[in-house]
Amino acid sequence: MNSNGADPERRSRRVRRLVATAVAIAATAGTVVGVTAGTAQAATTAGVDVSHYQGSINWTSVRNSGIEFAYIKATESTNYKDPQFNTNYVAAYNAGVIRGAYHFARPNASSGAVQANYLASNGGAWSADSRTLPAAVDLENNPSGAQCYGLSQTAMRNWIADFLNTYRSRTGRYAVIYTTTNWWNTCTGSYTGFWANHPLWLARWASAPGTLPAGAPVWSFWQYTSTGAVSGIAGNVDRDYWNGSRDRLVALANNTA
Repeated sequence: MNSNGADPERRSRRVRRLVATAVAIAATAGTVVGVTAGTAQAATTAGVDVSHYQGSINWTSVRNSGIEFAYIKATESTNYKDPQFNTNYVAAYNAGVIRGAYHFARPNASSGAVQANYLASNGGAWSADSRTLPAAVDLENNPSGAQCYGLSQTAMRNWIADFLNTYRSRTGRYAVIYTTTNWWNTCTGSYTGFWANHPLWLARWASAPGTLPAGAPVWSFWQYTSTGAVSGIAGNVDRDYWNGSRDRLVALANNTA
């Protein structure tokens, strides 16, 4: 995922690669415990996630290449809206791509409620039109400071609950949670209380999803690489899977799943 600063983004990506390597080594040694998901199956649906870093996107080419959904960066903290969001969000919809907005969380900047309201007011709202997914909150390593943003595990859980509850109050939908297993278990204390209703969007750049965050029964979305290639998008792009068919993704979009 992308923070709005180029240098912090690169630092965040380096940290995530190091964490992914460490987790893989630990898993090989048998020291990681939790729910493990298998490799992507034939029923998965292909997607991408993008921000202004991808520049101008030809969404018709993206859709024709087999991409069926996209998460598009909308906001960060309470003072940044991605400059390409409005263009991408409308163009993706018009090309037949099922799309949703995502918010890069900054838990040290303001309350979860303030940031959820900022997202909902700046592109993260929802409508039952078969192509609008519930928005996602991006929870990952701080790109410019302490991994957990200086919050205790209790404070982080409270921040996340504040965000999720406010977003649901504003839109009627349960937000998707994007995170890594390491960040989640470290920064929330392996909290299990959100997964009954909130879909997991797992970030793990590997050939298999691996160990899921504590308590998560299944991944709904999986970001499996940051160096994908897609027709219509210049350069590298994050590639994702939906864990199911397009019909089931439409059901999630329409809140009938």
